[in-house]
Amino acid sequence: MRPLVLFDLDNTLVDRQRALTDWVAGYQPHHGLSCEQRRWLFGLLADRAAPAHFELIRKRFGLAQSADSLWHDYCRDLAATVICPPDVLSGIEELRTRGWRIGIVTNGATDIQTAKLRTTGLADRVDAVCISEEAGVRKPDPALFLTAARRCGISGHEEGSWMVGDNPVNDIGGGRSAGFRTVWIHRGFSWPAGLPGPDYQVPDARAAIELLISRRLQRKELVP
Repeated sequence: MRPLVLFDLDNTLVDRQRALTDWVAGYQPHHGLSCEQRRWLFGLLADRAAPAHFELIRKRFGLAQSADSLWHDYCRDLAATVICPPDVLSGIEELRTRGWRIGIVTNGATDIQTAKLRTTGLADRVDAVCISEEAGVRKPDPALFLTAARRCGISGHEEGSWMVGDNPVNDIGGGRSAGFRTVWIHRGFSWPAGLPGPDYQVPDARAAIELLISRRLQRKELVP
């Protein structure tokens, strides 16, 4: 049986916070924003970005562009700043050569998430993508994980399925509820008190990939 791993996208495979910081910095000289306005803009989009946010931006800064046009520019420009580290891309390729099925399961708007996946090259390296807007359900709902698994060719949860992500509730809690083993990308943070812990904790996506490969090899060695 081919094992399955689902990866979160933002702040797991790509550094969304850094990309957003770079985007805001580039937005400032173009529109002449003050430090306070830059902080407001970053705070508005820090957790998620959607077309409705850009109507607020248009009104706040008195911009002539339509909200739809601002959203289109954001999707193009933010995606251009997002990078998936080369060692993560090569790690995903190694997983595939070792027989893994690989999916990406992410909350967010379809336009921007699809743009990131294409720009980084991730779209061409995975078996399936499941984005909350187009799927009609958001993490931590188990239905999103199970939909992603089906798109990878697995009907429901099977033994040997993993979820890798940085969000304790959306990724780890949701993955566990869907029946997956979990790997938390801690990025230097401590696990929140009071929440059931993940199966494993690692600092970044490359470390998670190495863990999965190691665990799979160990399992094969135990099979008589």
